[in-house]
Amino acid sequence: MIGNERRLSFVANTPLRQDLADIIAAMTSAIDPCSLMCNRLSLGQPAGQLRCDDKPVLVAGGNTLDFDRLNRIVVVGGGKAAGGFAAGLEALLGPQRLAQHRVTGLVSAPAGCGLSLATIEVRETRPGGVNLPTTAVVTATGEMLAMLSQLNSDDLAIVLITGGGSALLEAPVEGISLPLLTRTTQQLAAAGADITAINTVRRAASRVKGGGLAAACTARRLLAVVLSDVIGDDLGTIASGPCLPAAIDIDGLATLLADYGVLPVDREPLLEAARLATDSRPPASADSAGCWTTPAGCRVGHLLLGSNATAVKAAAAAAEACGYQVISTGTVTAPETANDAGSRLASLSHKLVAASEQDGQPRAVIEGGEATVVVPADHGRGGRNQQTVLAAAEDVLAAGRNWPAGLLFASFGTDGEDGPTSAAGGFIDTTVAATFKHQPAALSHAIDRCDAHPLLAAAGGLIETGPTGTNVADVRIMLMRPGRA
Repeated sequence: MIGNERRLSFVANTPLRQDLADIIAAMTSAIDPCSLMCNRLSLGQPAGQLRCDDKPVLVAGGNTLDFDRLNRIVVVGGGKAAGGFAAGLEALLGPQRLAQHRVTGLVSAPAGCGLSLATIEVRETRPGGVNLPTTAVVTATGEMLAMLSQLNSDDLAIVLITGGGSALLEAPVEGISLPLLTRTTQQLAAAGADITAINTVRRAASRVKGGGLAAACTARRLLAVVLSDVIGDDLGTIASGPCLPAAIDIDGLATLLADYGVLPVDREPLLEAARLATDSRPPASADSAGCWTTPAGCRVGHLLLGSNATAVKAAAAAAEACGYQVISTGTVTAPETANDAGSRLASLSHKLVAASEQDGQPRAVIEGGEATVVVPADHGRGGRNQQTVLAAAEDVLAAGRNWPAGLLFASFGTDGEDGPTSAAGGFIDTTVAATFKHQPAALSHAIDRCDAHPLLAAAGGLIETGPTGTNVADVRIMLMRPGRA
């Protein structure tokens, strides 16, 4: 997570930017996975029962998890926050239970998110900024499957599932190579497919997604602990649902691949392999809370500890502490491109500015979401948050208008990554806007080519944090303080 202000590239340049830095720091602290694990979970009575917010944690059949009655505990999982979750779990259990239950485990994390822990290995398996599985990911996932398949009935499996897990937990079905899977994912993303569409394909191509990881477990109980980066918190979409069964609709899959222009040379072998793998998939029988029993008799439960709503709530509270009247909070659930999100927020900014200039009251808008970007063939460098900021800037500065004094708009990826760049997102205020105002053609060209990063870097409008060790999608922040730069 962001440990101090110096990791934010723009901090202390202006009072308004300092407000933004304070809001980002508070928000990131609220979604720190280690803190969420330790603050919300406890082991109580009777029998060392696992509780969340002082309520029993349940798996399928309404069964509680009484640690005093368990033998071994094995921990597996993956995602940008998996290391923090693992650290929190070790702290929750403490040295005595770690030894008593012979806790071991392996979780897969991106570069920059690795940790050295007592019993659980946090292995960095992919480079930073490259949200695609690697051979190291496949190797680590194979080891996890082996661990789960060697458990006894009185053991417990804990699966740590967090944002980014789709690329950090992978074992392709027979007939699908890792390069084929990578190419298909890249084609879908470039065509503007949202996470639901991309993960539909990922589930069809994987032995561990769509409940496959849980199906490998030979223990009688498995608990999936989840930090959601998916808008709406659908358990089957977060990390492509490694512990939640999902039926594969081959006809629907074929239509999806064709609609997004996946090349036939990639589409046909993927469909054929998915057809052959369908019969071996676990039945889709989970309830609305994610509880189900695998064909091998493992009772599975899911526990959601944090989400985009957690970040939005914390950001709003921090904005209020800075003196802003927060007039709008929430998460945008409808599919939206980055360009459309920027235009919508630019329109909202006019109302925000007018209201604050009339009565002098600082105001803020905080919202969550995750926009998509349709990437052209001759694209530049950028990410969805940087693209959103440029789109908002273009609309506000249209027809030669000035950027309103006291207005700042930012869009931030909570994981510290925004596309294949060094930035977590971007922002625009009067200083950044002054650079754009004198080169409107460059601004428009950067938007068309998805080349936001160089322009924002030159203007001093990047948010750079490095990996935060967490991930709950994106948060957009609009601040208006009359008379403040």
